[in-house]
Amino acid sequence: MLASFRPVNYHSRMSDAIPESWRPVLDPVLATPEARWLGGWLRAEEDAGKTIYPPRGSRLRALELTPLDTVKVVILGQDPYHGPGQAMGLCFAVPEGVRVPPSLVNIYQELESDLGIAPPGHGNLEKWARQGVLLLNNSLTVEAGRAGSHAGKGWDAITDACVAAVAGREEPSVFILWGSHAQGKAARIGALQGTDRHLVLRSPHPSPLSAHRGFFGSKPFGQANAFLGAAGRGAIDWNLARAPAL
Repeated sequence: MLASFRPVNYHSRMSDAIPESWRPVLDPVLATPEARWLGGWLRAEEDAGKTIYPPRGSRLRALELTPLDTVKVVILGQDPYHGPGQAMGLCFAVPEGVRVPPSLVNIYQELESDLGIAPPGHGNLEKWARQGVLLLNNSLTVEAGRAGSHAGKGWDAITDACVAAVAGREEPSVFILWGSHAQGKAARIGALQGTDRHLVLRSPHPSPLSAHRGFFGSKPFGQANAFLGAAGRGAIDWNLARAPAL
């Protein structure tokens, strides 16, 4: 049962930050008691002095950079990084200048094996997002130093709605599901079941604990581009290398 405290109208503040293309999807969800409870709970956690990542202003970054009508690929993560300066609102990504986390190192290794693209030396994935790769965590916040601490607090309904909205579109899209957590999320979304217009790619998580169980060699990037090309949607440029100085 959800704990009680003085309610906070988080819905209105969050709605103002939602990019226009996602409003029809998320406004009804944010009006529910569960979403309003989430907003109040987050405010109470912050008022209690807890550090929440990512900071306000970047928690909906994935939706800001990837409007619904531009989504070509969905990559699902679990929750944001919980270390200082890491979380930037895009799953698996970290700002430039921050050490590339182990899972992303493995993603880059598979990218090189798949498409011959060398690791870029940074962890900023905004270039992917701007091309239509929705880099969405299941929970969009986390307490500092406590992985998974905001799971089950209400984010699921919001992020499930985002994925279902992509799955419900006529345009063919690719869903890249790494690990049992991401695959379980997809299984709860009926729009992904029984459809042949989307490509759903499943493999173990890129974490060092599981990457050698089938993530390496899964070639998701090449498969995604082949599918998008055949569907007439255009391939993703997965190369994150900086342009050379002129």
